[in-house]
Amino acid sequence: MHIGDKGKKGVSNIKILIDADACPVVHIAETIARKHTIEVILLCDTNHVLHSDYSEVMIIGAGTDAVDFALVSICQKGDIVITQDYGVAAMILGKGAFGIHQSGKWYTNGNIDQMLMERHLAKKARRTKAKNHLKGPAKRTEEDDLHFADSLERLIDKISDSKEEL
Repeated sequence: MHIGDKGKKGVSNIKILIDADACPVVHIAETIARKHTIEVILLCDTNHVLHSDYSEVMIIGAGTDAVDFALVSICQKGDIVITQDYGVAAMILGKGAFGIHQSGKWYTNGNIDQMLMERHLAKKARRTKAKNHLKGPAKRTEEDDLHFADSLERLIDKISDSKEEL
């Protein structure tokens, strides 16, 4: 392995970028990244200042979507982006990056349009039912964390395998 190489499984020159504002899987992603010696960058706004002993933390000025646009601008082909924002996912897919939701679901060119449509329809439903309380997401479980960890490991393996074929 050359000094500049990242990762012991052939995963070189990739980063994991995390839309870290209120992201429940930062620690899990850092643990997996450390195992594979993959660089991690946490992006957060000035309202969610984070600290990490492994990751680089980028604090982005407050503003609507400021973190999202910063993440998209620094992401490169082959990087892994962890976000729950479908709009960000669509943009990073366009740059050749890999996207994964905190649930472990991979964003792909084959599913992103459907996900964006579902988001749009849910937003419309919320507007029409303004007086009705819509239930939020369920409390995160240990099983959710295990599913995310397994999914991220599989994504790293997939990227590693595809780089070895090049």
